[in-house]
Amino acid sequence: MAERDDGLLGVLTNPIGLQRLEGGVLLGLSLLLYWKASGSWLLFIVLILAPDLFMLGYLGGPRLGGAVYNLGHTWLLPGILGAVGILGSAALAIDIALIWFGHIGVDRLLGYGLKLPTAFQDTHLGRIGRNR
Repeated sequence: MAERDDGLLGVLTNPIGLQRLEGGVLLGLSLLLYWKASGSWLLFIVLILAPDLFMLGYLGGPRLGGAVYNLGHTWLLPGILGAVGILGSAALAIDIALIWFGHIGVDRLLGYGLKLPTAFQDTHLGRIGRNR
């Protein structure tokens, strides 16, 4: 008789589901920290989709597009920006980093992953457009 794969064990053995859950946590944490930092909600609304400008890399083809998109959708750049903001007491840099983290969190929560060099629809979380 096969074991059912549900509950906590099911979540912890489903990497895609786990990464989506992580995305939700990242979004929630970024919102909480942004609120605690008294960031401007108008700035948040204006910039929440700004990381998607990294899609412009696809004008150079799928390989370059994937690389540029991934650069804007990993924790690397917002992490560096946030550290610079904290070390330099630059509230705007911290706010932008938190907004950026929030964007990445939303993407992962919705199942949008990092891009593979083959096509925009091909991600590390599966092909966009398949049943999510």
